Amino acid sequence: VEYIKDCVRAHPRLIGYVRLDPSMGEPAIKLFEKAVKKWGFKGLKLHPAGNFVHPAHKSSIEFIKTAARLGVPVLFHCGDEEYTLPLQVAKAAEAVPEAKIIMGHMGGYFHTEDAMLAAEKFKNIYLETSAMPYPEVIKEAVRRIGAERVLYASDGPGCPPDLEVRKVRLAGLTKKEEEKVLAGNIKKILNIKK
Repeated sequence: VEYIKDCVRAHPRLIGYVRLDPSMGEPAIKLFEKAVKKWGFKGLKLHPAGNFVHPAHKSSIEFIKTAARLGVPVLFHCGDEEYTLPLQVAKAAEAVPEAKIIMGHMGGYFHTEDAMLAAEKFKNIYLETSAMPYPEVIKEAVRRIGAERVLYASDGPGCPPDLEVRKVRLAGLTKKEEEKVLAGNIKKILNIKK
């Protein structure tokens, strides 16, 4: 967290998200609150496969409730590994409907349909496009849940940003939909005015 804080201060275009292990409990929640209130972090990243904590475990739910209270989104790694499957992340969205839940990678290579089903059911779920290789799935997600809940991301440095932008552009969206996906939606979620 300190490293990210220093990077954001040195490069103001960066937007900091806190990534902590939910099983660390109250001390981690306090650090999360400090990062948002004092250092200007804009979100929470949970990586259930890395921490071996289910998205809807009570420790995860406490973090998500804190994020909702602070008005910042929760970005989940959402893919093909256990604890990251879209229907598992959906249980967290159901448990805390006031939270903004971003499913990173739209469910990965093999679970995009489940990600879209979850987003159709829970209006607080947003689908993020990085590291999911199918432009046609982006178009399908926009058709099914609306352009307002689909977010571009690059997941750099692993996925080159220019390749990820090209994937969105290949999806065949309207200009207005593309503008929302590429920048408008995340600016609204993070309350960025520029």
